[in-house]
Amino acid sequence: MTDRREGSDPSRRVPGVRALGIDLGSKRVGIAVSDISGTIASALTTVHRSKSRRHDHAEIARLVEIEECTVVVVGLPLSLDGTHGPAARSATKEVRQMTSVLDVPIEMYDERFTTVTAERHMLEAGLDAKQRRLVVDKAAAAVMLQAWLDHRRSTWPGSTPSVVPGGAV
Repeated sequence: MTDRREGSDPSRRVPGVRALGIDLGSKRVGIAVSDISGTIASALTTVHRSKSRRHDHAEIARLVEIEECTVVVVGLPLSLDGTHGPAARSATKEVRQMTSVLDVPIEMYDERFTTVTAERHMLEAGLDAKQRRLVVDKAAAAVMLQAWLDHRRSTWPGSTPSVVPGGAV
């Protein structure tokens, strides 16, 4: 008997990826990482900004190596209307600078509402303001990276979108 469950056909599986997610901030950089199958994103750490972007990027490169990542996904802070405002232009410029330090591909992914979503999850978990401040950057990176992983899985050639409650795909 042939197993016809979603994902059982090797030609329909999304290849695994180990991704590092980055939420750029002016004072802190939130870092998340996916599992080796490229399914689940988890908050990893926060890199505190130094006076040197080159130093910050070297720290990110070190994390890429330690975590054995094959791609880096950087949050793109688009304006609410989807345009590239000052924050998105700054992030794009920084990603261009990172390419000289990182030996893996870098992708940018829409990060609108990731901090808000992370804050909401932390409030639901009962974290107070001080506790939330300590982890919001890496939590936002995990939210963004999970969205990228989900999008990647749903748009992979041959993949079958999952139906979620309410009939949305």
